[in-house]
Amino acid sequence: MSMTPPLPGNLRGAVDLSSLVSRAQAPASAAGGSAAGGVGASGEASPLIVTASDANFPQLVELSNTVPVIVDLAASWAEPSQELSAVLDRVVTSYGGRVVLARVDVEASPQIAQAFQAQSIPTVAAIIGGRPVGLFAGVYPEDQIRDVIEQVLQLAQQNGVTGTVPVEGAPADGEAAEPVEEPLPPHHAEAYEAISTGDYDTAIAEYQTAIAQNPRDTLAVAGLAQVQLLKRLDGVTLDEVRADAAARPDDLDAQLLVADLDVSGGHIDDAFGRLLDLFPKQDQAGKDRIRARMLDLFEVVGTDDPRVAKARTRLAALLF
Repeated sequence: MSMTPPLPGNLRGAVDLSSLVSRAQAPASAAGGSAAGGVGASGEASPLIVTASDANFPQLVELSNTVPVIVDLAASWAEPSQELSAVLDRVVTSYGGRVVLARVDVEASPQIAQAFQAQSIPTVAAIIGGRPVGLFAGVYPEDQIRDVIEQVLQLAQQNGVTGTVPVEGAPADGEAAEPVEEPLPPHHAEAYEAISTGDYDTAIAEYQTAIAQNPRDTLAVAGLAQVQLLKRLDGVTLDEVRADAAARPDDLDAQLLVADLDVSGGHIDDAFGRLLDLFPKQDQAGKDRIRARMLDLFEVVGTDDPRVAKARTRLAALLF
């Protein structure tokens, strides 16, 4: 059982996982869906177990800036899903608000399953600081699942995600239930609101304004790169992008888009390797496009990520 490293950096307000692939239209009545409260596999209500949907998924992404969110991609008809869900309910509840469980019905929300690139059911992932983390697929013993949750909490701490969700009746231990986050700067806040509604053009304009006002606003630079990625992936499907890239291995547009998809799913080395392998075959205009795209993807992944450093070194060698 292995965990996919999270995309580094805690760019609050810059990520909306529900936009990574084409999203289904949520019913109007669900527009105000809450990210708090749910019913566990045992049938008991719990503030730590949330039923996830297209409507409330952006709220869960935002919640992951406070506590890690475990995502249970399940199907009600699948006995292994029910078995695993019962164990996850018990394990998550035992952590007393340090972690939240979001259960996704893959039939009702297939685009969320696509965003996590789930190949089988059940699949378990996490969101930490707005970033996807692959965990495991299939049913595992409770002690192994607890080990995974411990690893998630360690990763969360490394990313500054150390809050808790208040649980009614839980004993006070002298610590604040949730950290109080400073409000986003105005243009960042406007960008995030635009992202949550799928208005990527407005989000891009807001980040560009923030950068114009302060060229050293590194969060705005990274946020701009991320929302541009979301815009490029808006309305596409995983299968179509991968099939097109496989059918047209020398087509630059197809390869750039599948590299975007790889980054969105956490396959960083695959994305960078694909573009760097393609680089020497291009004319100057094509090389310029690959270089520009890679610089954007470096910001999305995080400029201090070792995979970025490795790719940057190889790109520099190809340039010079």
